[in-house]
Amino acid sequence: MDSAALFHAGTDPADAIAGSYFKQATAPRIDTDATVYHTIRSQHPGINVTTVSQYNANLRAYAAAGHAEVLTLEQKERSWPSTHKWTKYVPPTKRLDGGSGHLVEQIFFEKYLYRWKDFEFLVYFVKGYKNTYEEPSNQYILGEEGPINSLISTIGIFTSLIHKEIWVFDNGWWAKDASLYESVMKSSWDDVILDRSLKEDLSGTIARFYNSREQYNKLRVPWKRGIIFYGPPGNGKTISIKATMHSLYERSPPVPTLYVKTLNSSAGPEYSISLIFEKARREAPCFLVFEDLDSIVTDQVRSFFLNAIDGLAENEGILMVGSTNHLDRLDPGISKRPSRFDRKYLFPNPNFDQRAKYCHYWQKKLKDNDDIDFPDKLCPAIAKITENFSFAYIQEAFVSALLAIANARDTLVDGKDDMGRLQDKWEMLEMDDPEDTPIDEDKDLEKYVLWRHIKVEIETLKKEISVGSEAV
Repeated sequence: MDSAALFHAGTDPADAIAGSYFKQATAPRIDTDATVYHTIRSQHPGINVTTVSQYNANLRAYAAAGHAEVLTLEQKERSWPSTHKWTKYVPPTKRLDGGSGHLVEQIFFEKYLYRWKDFEFLVYFVKGYKNTYEEPSNQYILGEEGPINSLISTIGIFTSLIHKEIWVFDNGWWAKDASLYESVMKSSWDDVILDRSLKEDLSGTIARFYNSREQYNKLRVPWKRGIIFYGPPGNGKTISIKATMHSLYERSPPVPTLYVKTLNSSAGPEYSISLIFEKARREAPCFLVFEDLDSIVTDQVRSFFLNAIDGLAENEGILMVGSTNHLDRLDPGISKRPSRFDRKYLFPNPNFDQRAKYCHYWQKKLKDNDDIDFPDKLCPAIAKITENFSFAYIQEAFVSALLAIANARDTLVDGKDDMGRLQDKWEMLEMDDPEDTPIDEDKDLEKYVLWRHIKVEIETLKKEISVGSEAV
């Protein structure tokens, strides 16, 4: 449509429409949308007006992605301003990354020209009021109905897809998370230290599921699956989930992940479950993740959750994974009922070979650090003295030891060097528990500063683990 026709009216339509908005926004109101729509129609007679929520099809966001243009219109003298907005300061996302933050605008009312392909539309944006709990943000698009519908469909498709993002459910709604995607794409099955047969079974089971739709159909069984990762904390459940997510995004076409943080919402957890499975059915085939399943599915929502899995609605193409540190806290209807969560994978504390392999992982990380001498012989030695340690506790031993080395280097405290302070710490550890015996060690290892520090940190952690076990 010729853009000149959009502006044709007996009086300046923007003034009347802005006046309608400001009068209604500053007075007792029921529905801003109805008031503004009626005014737009009266000021632009004979021109099609299409209303679309910004949450459904965000015109400005689509233009910001480079697919359209937003053109600011010339300001005219009028009784009412053509734009109502707030300017806000937003601090840096991470203070550690530096930067001074930036300014953003929160728009409540505006008018602009929108150019898409060979079409131009006049747009009024209004953030209005309907009742105490709802503040709709509507876009009123003026122009030919056919091109407008095509535009809305195109933006809707663009918005519904993820672009280097992951769908995350939290606080009652789905949002796209680009930072989680970046973290996932840095994860790999190469980083996961598990029993070889377990890793192959796990990765193979997941890959076969997405390759087996026809086989499921031939067998006349629902194409859905459920898996539980369980075991002590810190042994690879989360990194295995992230590695799986990475591998699924590399498929063609990619399989999206839907990650559930909590069921918290103003409408209640039951409503959240409905939204979660509604989204999963729409995005299928997909990977639906419930981390810390025992804290998400409480007694309050258990029956509702089970109904979402077993109910009349089809869950075809959905592979669910739930992780838990406490399998015993899960309802038997979840943990012991096939067709809900069909397979369970135990992530136990690592055995000697796995602990040694994890030490080699740290050795590789520190290979460029000239201050740390880390020969191969340290790996089995550290593995030997970390029995019953999780990967997380071994990691803490390395981190604490490396920090202690950094702090102690070239410094004296109370006239004592590194060996003197370590000896004091050993004596304190032995006094805490007289029954403890010093670590049986190869005396040749004593010349390595990493060994001297890490064995002290390991003894400290052993006491922490012992106290934690008694508390349980």
